[in-house]
Amino acid sequence: MGGSFHPVPLLKYTGTMADNELIWVVDDDSAIRELLSFIVTEAGYTVDVFSSGAEVLAHSGRPPDAVLLDLMMPEVDGVEVLKEIVRRHPKLPVLMITADNDVQRAVEVTKLGAYDYLVKPVDQERLLTTLSRALSHGDLEKEVERLKGELSDRYHLRNIVGSSAAMRKVYDQIEKVLESEITVFIAGESGTGKELVAKAVHYASMRSDGPFIDVNCAAIPEGLQESELFGHEKGAFTGAIATHPGKFEQAAGGTIFLDEIGEMSPSAQARLLRVLQERVLQRVGGIDTIELDVRVISASNRDLELMVEDGSFRRDLFYRLVVFPIALPPLRDRREDIPLLVEHFLDKHARDAGKRVTKVEPQAMEALSTHGWPGNVRELENVIHRTLLVSAGLELTLADLPSGIAEGDGVPELSAAPQGEAGTKRLEDLEREAIVHTMENNQGNLSDVARQLGIGRSTLYRKLEQYGLREKK
Repeated sequence: MGGSFHPVPLLKYTGTMADNELIWVVDDDSAIRELLSFIVTEAGYTVDVFSSGAEVLAHSGRPPDAVLLDLMMPEVDGVEVLKEIVRRHPKLPVLMITADNDVQRAVEVTKLGAYDYLVKPVDQERLLTTLSRALSHGDLEKEVERLKGELSDRYHLRNIVGSSAAMRKVYDQIEKVLESEITVFIAGESGTGKELVAKAVHYASMRSDGPFIDVNCAAIPEGLQESELFGHEKGAFTGAIATHPGKFEQAAGGTIFLDEIGEMSPSAQARLLRVLQERVLQRVGGIDTIELDVRVISASNRDLELMVEDGSFRRDLFYRLVVFPIALPPLRDRREDIPLLVEHFLDKHARDAGKRVTKVEPQAMEALSTHGWPGNVRELENVIHRTLLVSAGLELTLADLPSGIAEGDGVPELSAAPQGEAGTKRLEDLEREAIVHTMENNQGNLSDVARQLGIGRSTLYRKLEQYGLREKK
């Protein structure tokens, strides 16, 4: 049943010696078990031997790092054992041992999850080489799983900081979309944490094992948006020297996050609408239809409804994207969260700064809590990171803070800005005033302005153009 071994000379193994890795040898033939055990033990591995499939299935001890499994055994054969091993430990590498006349079946069981197969009489060198490769593959699988777990933990919902009523509403909204595939739209000013929320939704959802593809639509030139998002075929346009899968294809089985969706060109909007309607795409210059299995999350710091009204954003696309909206409050509307955020960022950047600040002077916390924060949470994080680097002791003091915050002459409270005829000011007006004020404080230095506002230079340039401020550079 288990076949027979022809005696082979034992070779000296010259590969990397094992570090207490456990190998199971499963075979009903005692001579084969002994020979395999000897070869594997001499290579530095720890070995457990089993004489039947039933014995393996009844075992409840430490799982092995790899299995050498005979294909043909009485009662419970290798196929049944393999299926159960794959069910219990999907990433565990299993090498099937088979006789010459069972090679076709051995090839078939690799489709059931076997890593590889070896034909009797087993060549010692090939056995150890294949085993080493299988163990390396197993280590890689474990590392991938560890990194996935680390990502999931890093972007877990609990890592979004805040206990204010406004944030509790956000948590409630996020919880409602985790068990579904519903299309989510995240609204909020720059720096409020839209990407963090998108990642929290992905890594806590049923798609957490799939990729998370982050696309900043504002960072892609209009002429390249369709190619970047939906891919292109070789020769589709000048410079298309090879076929290029787009971001949607890269996100297969996972989530695509379309940040700053309001910056998408009209032609890209039209193509995106078709993708959302039909769940298929065609690459630029292609004729083949590619089916998609992708969850879409989008976000914008602009008012998409106003863009629909002025004709710069498609109404039909708006209704496809804004199925379940989540609105993130600006930091000025949840000031009670600032102490928690300060503590969080002090801890987050302690290693980078080479020091741990354990206390914040009351005057410093007061200044942080009353600042306008036009750049929202991102600006606060940047300030705390920079302050950690310049602070001298274990306490963050008022003197450690940037002068604009310490002296209370930073960006004014936007919620207290002069009111218009309707009693409130539009968000765009408040944003424009914040930019003008920050530019005046920084003598028009755009790098300093972008840094203080907590936005990128490209976003600042776009805002300057949008509000007619380019002449103020």
